[in-house]
Amino acid sequence: MEPGITPGAARASAGLAQRTPSESGGVGLVLGAGNVTSIPVLDVLYELLAHNRTALLKVNPTQDALVPVYKRALAPLIEPGLLRIVRGGPAVGTYLTGHPGLVHVHITGSAATFDTIVWGPSKGEGAAATKRRRREKRPLLKKPITAELGGVSPIIVVPGAWTDADLAYQAEHIATMRLQNCGHNCIAGQVVILSSDWDQADAFRAALRRAYANAPERPIWYPGSPARMDLATEAYPDALVLGDRLLVEVDADADATALETTEYFAPVLGVVTVPGTGQEFLDAAVAHANDKLQGTLGANLLIDPATERSLGAGFERAIAALRYGSIAINGWTAFGFITPTLTWGAYPGSTIEDVGSGIGVVHNALLLDGVERSVLRGPFRPFPRSLPIANGGGRLTILPKPPWFVSARTGATVSEGLTRYRVDGRIAGLMKTLTKALRA
Repeated sequence: MEPGITPGAARASAGLAQRTPSESGGVGLVLGAGNVTSIPVLDVLYELLAHNRTALLKVNPTQDALVPVYKRALAPLIEPGLLRIVRGGPAVGTYLTGHPGLVHVHITGSAATFDTIVWGPSKGEGAAATKRRRREKRPLLKKPITAELGGVSPIIVVPGAWTDADLAYQAEHIATMRLQNCGHNCIAGQVVILSSDWDQADAFRAALRRAYANAPERPIWYPGSPARMDLATEAYPDALVLGDRLLVEVDADADATALETTEYFAPVLGVVTVPGTGQEFLDAAVAHANDKLQGTLGANLLIDPATERSLGAGFERAIAALRYGSIAINGWTAFGFITPTLTWGAYPGSTIEDVGSGIGVVHNALLLDGVERSVLRGPFRPFPRSLPIANGGGRLTILPKPPWFVSARTGATVSEGLTRYRVDGRIAGLMKTLTKALRA
């Protein structure tokens, strides 16, 4: 929770608009994301439950073909008039954001789109008026807005005594953070922060190159992503070209600004270094992520159980110092996104003048007020190396390889099986799916 909020106060204020269910919040506009099909649905539910606002959802043009599916799935909300779904491009979005019948706007997208909505176009006709409005702090948008806008996500690798299996597993973990959905995720890990003094750094770099190169190729499909790939190639002409993806390894004396301030939204992964080991490295890496990387949406941190135990309270202090809305320890922050009870959004403090990774949160099924961040923890090692004696006190998992890893052989089958179980509840089908998960 944010500083000053006690557990008692958090419980007393929980519920948000559900505490006053008879008070209408009006009609809110949801500008749906174009990269992940669950985002518009989740954002609509938050409008309804957290704010007592009925919702008008404008889908992103990339999702136009799914509108019939959305309408079928959400018919119980559409029929009583709690939701309407429309299509359209920028002109429709401009009309709706200015419509007097809509009291609030929520967008999942880019900071550039947010600024256009709030202030006006930054290029071409109207750009001069936009600059004047910014200077005079007179936004074009006259209603409240919340937003989730992505950023450049760090992956902090804390040095320790890792086995060859640890190096290979965590390299595949990082490749997954970058390559799932071909990098078209606001929470895709983009910058690996390594210790320049780790005696296993070279071995880890080699494992990362192998995992990144060997992952199955996935089509670059999101509009604008090929152009961002070109930007990365221009900024780093010596980057490793591995099939349809780039691996940028930045030397200590080289300029990492482009990598650390441009959300490529494409299969571009970078590696930078800071000095030190133990607490010295961890503190330096946290400061680097906070000060150098654009955005505050999510941060990932990988640490073996023995090293975490040796750091003690210093480790928790470092996590508290990370200024990110979602933090994953030995996991990927995408699991913060898909865990309903966790909040999803930027670290508090952004404004419409400097929006960063966004304003406000969504998901938050506990309907808590004043959440600063959500933290999740996962296992450092897979089964059977996750067993207590072999793992040195780390978290247990029964999975030899998570089915969501891009290198998993049964990932698509397991995903389909779990979805079918949520539909029909058949235990036999679930057991069959779990068996396939163990063969990932």
